[in-house]
Amino acid sequence: MTREILLLVEKCSHCFSYYDIGSGERLHSILLDEFPHEFVVDAATRYAYVGHYGVETSGHLGAGGTRIFQIDLAARRLARSIDIAPFNRLHGMQMDAQGRLYALSEERAQLVVLDHPERDSAPSRAVPTGGIKSHLFALTRDGQTAYVMNLLSHTVTRVRPHDATVTPLACSPGQKPEGYALSADEKTLYVTNRWSHTLAAIDTATMKVLREAPSREDATRLYLHRDGRLLVTNYGERSLSVVDPASLKEMACIPMAARAIALSFHPSRPLAFVSQDDDRIGCFNMQTLAFERFIATQREPDVSRVVML
Repeated sequence: MTREILLLVEKCSHCFSYYDIGSGERLHSILLDEFPHEFVVDAATRYAYVGHYGVETSGHLGAGGTRIFQIDLAARRLARSIDIAPFNRLHGMQMDAQGRLYALSEERAQLVVLDHPERDSAPSRAVPTGGIKSHLFALTRDGQTAYVMNLLSHTVTRVRPHDATVTPLACSPGQKPEGYALSADEKTLYVTNRWSHTLAAIDTATMKVLREAPSREDATRLYLHRDGRLLVTNYGERSLSVVDPASLKEMACIPMAARAIALSFHPSRPLAFVSQDDDRIGCFNMQTLAFERFIATQREPDVSRVVML
């Protein structure tokens, strides 16, 4: 019998965990190296790929990790580790429609591609991002274009992962762009600028800012719900903002008792699972705009994903 499972990286407990969504019970944890971070799941829900960031936050010093942890989801075990050194401080992770895996080396500011991640033992290719301290990225469904958030050069760069002859094209939407959401038609990239306290909409064809609007304090992550609304995590203010993508105006603000670290959406129900820095997951109703309940976790819940297992 299958059931709804929330897969969760618990960064400061250094593990990858399975939670029963109905009961909130932690079913299993897989211990990894210190400070795992972003992860993706393949289309078949066979494997998860977890990047080894290796430091607690982007503000911490250190070489970080060079490995990608391949998790066998059904068996609930670490299948293997893929060492892609010298690429280190692995942060942003994505997969395209063909099942290729993309990993972002923050320190080297390079985007690495594994064409067959289920069996590859080394990268197939890598390209420079054209920025500094490359943290996260959006990826088109075909994998031909990536939009990279560069924290220290304060740029968003458009990169062609499969054509290193194309020079990255930069846009400066504000200071410390970090959160991102790519529109369903892939024509608009929405970005949070943490130090500028702004949101920006970028035309992906020209890499020009179409419009911008003020955000709340330290808007960190940005997510596009399937109904078209944007959900913003305001780390400094301890709140969530619901934003209209057409105008970037705030439609609602929901105060929180703790800081939101990351979130994921339920694939069919109007729920968001919000990781909080008080070691809880908040189950947030996208219709009522209220938290329904909370799930206790281990230390620092981070990136999550709902699957059926």
